[in-house]
This record gives sequence, structure tokens and C-alpha cells, in this order.
Amino acid sequence: MSWCPGTATQTSGCLNNSEVEYLVLGPETPDDFARIREIVAAAFGREDEARLVELLREDEDAYIPKLALVAEAEGVLLGYVMLTNATITGNQVWQVWALGPLAVVPEQQGRKIGSTLTQAALDAADHLDYPLVALLGHPTYYPRFGFEAARGRGIEPPNPAYTDEAFMVKVLSAYDERMRGTFAFAPAFDQM
Repeated sequence: MSWCPGTATQTSGCLNNSEVEYLVLGPETPDDFARIREIVAAAFGREDEARLVELLREDEDAYIPKLALVAEAEGVLLGYVMLTNATITGNQVWQVWALGPLAVVPEQQGRKIGSTLTQAALDAADHLDYPLVALLGHPTYYPRFGFEAARGRGIEPPNPAYTDEAFMVKVLSAYDERMRGTFAFAPAFDQM
């Protein structure tokens, strides 16, 4: 099965379009790790986020192997995204997920690969009845997927310096309005 660009619909193949002719998504494997490191470092122009991916993989409480997704076309890895365990602590502790890093090979950016990976991750989270996905990301990119300022939902960032424009949440079908409090990424994020 494959994933058509710009959708989260699984099909037996994709029609030609201006984005990517054929894109396959699946969970990362250890054989992918070196290429993922290259993709993430190239996409961010530095090693920090690539190291973050490695630290998250080492944390068995944070890492969800089946939700660390790669995108490939013609057998070449072009993009990557991961969901990791996170919490919101208020009047109780809520289990949620964090999205990121999201990375696409620089010369392939703008071809809907990142959008396809993001939507697939959100669809998986919703399908698995997680209530919310949070991220620290680009303020003009993620709202297209329904992300909004976390503070507007009563969710405080783990670092007060995070701006409302960058610290966002996407509420999913299992969201509960009582979910308020302070968000916490996996500990690896604190090492960055």
C-alpha cells in the first residue's frame, strides 16, 4: 500500500501530479537511521534536531517505533516525522503526543511530502484515540492542519518563553475540554 501526496488515504497507487508521483510511508527501521540523521540535519541546517531524534529513540518511555514515519519515493528516503509520548499535568495527568521533528530533504521541500507525513501522523493519533498532539513549530505551516495556540485551550508550554504562535496543539476526536495544565515533552527535549 502507499500514501498519495496531500492526503492521508491509503491506496494501491497514486496518479501523477505536480507534487510527488509516488510516495510510500511506513515506520522507520534501524536500517533507516543513518539516512534519517542526514535528512533531519539537512532540513534544519544543523545537528541539534538529528541528535534529538536519537535521544528520543533511546527513551523507551517516549519512543513509539510504529509512529516514527519515513516517506520514500522510488526507494529513496525523502522525509521523516515522529510522534512521541508527552503529558499535560493539571488536575490530573493526561497522556498526549508530541509531533516532531518533521524533516524533508531540502531539495524536495514544497512537494507535499511534509504535509503527507504530518497528516498521516495526525490520522494515526486520532485513530488510536489520543486526544491531542502538540508541537513547537513554524507558526505559518502547522495551522493548515488545525493546530492552534495551546494557551487558547488552557495548555501552558513547558517553557514560558515559547510563543503562542510557535507552541501549538491539534485537538483530536478524543479531546476532553477538561484537559488543561502544563505540557511536558519527553525529557530528551530538555537536553537540547
